[in-house]
Amino acid sequence: MAGRNGRTVRDLRRANRTAVLQRLYFDGPLSRFALGPATGLSSGSVSNVVADLLADGLVEEAGSVDSDGGRPRTLLRVAPGSGHLIGVDVGETRVRVELFDLTLTELARVERPLAGGRYEVEVVAAHIRQGIAEALDTAGLAPERLLGVGVGVPGIVERMPDGGALVHGQTIGWDAVPLEALLRTGTPLPDTVPYFIDNGAKTLGQAEMWFSAGRGARNAVVVLFGSGVGASLVTPEAEQGRAVEWGHLTVRVRGRRCRCGALGCLEAYAGAESLLARWREKGGRVPDGTDEESALTAMLAAAYPPGDGEADPVALAVLEETAEYLGAGLSGLINLFQPERVLIGGWAGLALGARFLPVVRRHALAYALRHPAGKVTVGLGRLGPDAVTVGAAILPLADFFAHGGRRPHPAPEHPLPAWHTALRERAPR
Repeated sequence: MAGRNGRTVRDLRRANRTAVLQRLYFDGPLSRFALGPATGLSSGSVSNVVADLLADGLVEEAGSVDSDGGRPRTLLRVAPGSGHLIGVDVGETRVRVELFDLTLTELARVERPLAGGRYEVEVVAAHIRQGIAEALDTAGLAPERLLGVGVGVPGIVERMPDGGALVHGQTIGWDAVPLEALLRTGTPLPDTVPYFIDNGAKTLGQAEMWFSAGRGARNAVVVLFGSGVGASLVTPEAEQGRAVEWGHLTVRVRGRRCRCGALGCLEAYAGAESLLARWREKGGRVPDGTDEESALTAMLAAAYPPGDGEADPVALAVLEETAEYLGAGLSGLINLFQPERVLIGGWAGLALGARFLPVVRRHALAYALRHPAGKVTVGLGRLGPDAVTVGAAILPLADFFAHGGRRPHPAPEHPLPAWHTALRERAPR
């Protein structure tokens, strides 16, 4: 039966379960007494919801705490083993698959390299499928126990009317790739396990906002600084974050050619791939076959040698120029969105780290308007290299919460276009 606001009794129960689960998840362990003011629910509603969650195995007792003159109050927490999630990061040099329990404790990890930065669609999809199967096997977990699989990808993710998702990854040669449909072809997972596909910068942003340096901020920009650059914008209107193709903002008319094919993009100056290319063009020496992460480490060692070593002036100049481009790019985000915080993550951002950050911050604030610049802090993300996979796992977790802790229903079928079927048949095994 629907009330005046259109909400049914089932809707109300689901909302109450969601409220209790989320408070226990982020602030637990808590007693039933503490859950009342924390959720705004009456003591009777809290008791009923907790009884349901205990019966479902989603909540468990976690000791007790003394009360004021009365009996000790039982503490409750979310049961870690009551659900499992997978997060996938389709990165620049590898595909990483991680299996987590409901509290996002890692249970298994699988990594597959992407040789030479090649992103053949079926190869990436096969890495994900195989990684999921291997992670489940390592943990001894039945596929049916999964609440969902979240996947962070480069590029723009377009939601389709039938519930599927197309990935437009221009920098990696993906044009309207129906990734979920590809993953369900030969997948080890039953149809009851949903996939959630989103931009990798957005999943990074979600992880930092939920668990780390972004907590407590209402407006924030989280930057993914890797081979390329991307960003996620979090505002009260977009609490789950919104990916912005910040790396393809034009910062120099008729400038360097970007991976996307355009000229003068920020990514052509501030991404790690272009940073290393500019160093090589000016005489920087990196052995052939060295991967990007090792090459950036070598460049940093040349620019900032330990002890009394002499700095390589070319490496130092390229890094300083990159810091100015990155800072100027950040100033645009600061002027446009006026965030409380700007957080820099991604493997390259973390590698450059605290030594690089003050220069970037100085340029960002110098290029930005005084008023928004005076209200923003610019810092590093704190979740490390696993932030994208953690954020990807948050996608099914958030959906689980939104449904009051109910397990997912069978996913709809998303048939593959004919050209993708042909591509799959030609792909190497």
